[in-house]
Amino acid sequence: MSLKENYDQKIKDTFSKLSSKDKYRNLIVVLGLVGIALIFIPSFFKEDNDKKVVSVDSKISSEQYSTKLEQNLEAIVSSINGAGKARVLVTLENSTETVYATEEKKNKEASEDKTNGETTRRKESDDCEKKYIKIKDSEGTEKALAVTEIQPKIKGVIVVCSGGDDPLVQQRVINAVTTALNITSKRVCVTKSI
Repeated sequence: MSLKENYDQKIKDTFSKLSSKDKYRNLIVVLGLVGIALIFIPSFFKEDNDKKVVSVDSKISSEQYSTKLEQNLEAIVSSINGAGKARVLVTLENSTETVYATEEKKNKEASEDKTNGETTRRKESDDCEKKYIKIKDSEGTEKALAVTEIQPKIKGVIVVCSGGDDPLVQQRVINAVTTALNITSKRVCVTKSI
C-alpha cells in the first residue's frame, strides 16, 4: 500500500468513527449549519447598508440652504472681536438646480444636386436627439440619474450686530463674509443693531 492510500484510509477511518457516535454526528451537523449561516449573513447586512445610503441621499432646498448659511454666518460674526450678538440674512438669486446625465445622438447629413458638373442645390441637416439617462431604484421606479447639484447663487448678505457702527468691526465682518461665501464686498451690508 502506498503512502497516499494509507493516508486516505486513515482519514476515512477517522470520519467513520466520528460519524458512528451520536455526539460527534450532532457536532458535525451543527458545524455545517453554522458554516452555511456564515455564508448568508453578509448579504443581510449589505441590504441594510444599501437602504441607509438611499435614505441619506436627500436634496436640500434653497430655503434650507440659506437658513444653514445664515446660522453659520451668525456663529462666525458673533465670534469676531467687537461684533457682539449678530443676526444675518442671506438672499439668493435662484433656487437649487439639479443637473441630470444625458445621452446625445447627433446626426449630420449633407447632399448636393449636380447638373452638368455644377452644383445646383446643396442641402445640409443637423439632428440632435437628447435623452435623460434613467436608473431604477430599489423599489423599481425609474428616475433620471442626477450628476450634480448646483447650489443657488448668493444675491446679498445683511449683517446686523451690536458693533456694526465701528468701521474696524464692519471691515472685519465684511472680510469674513466675503471670504466664507466667495462674494464681493458690494453684496455685504453691515449695520448696528438697536
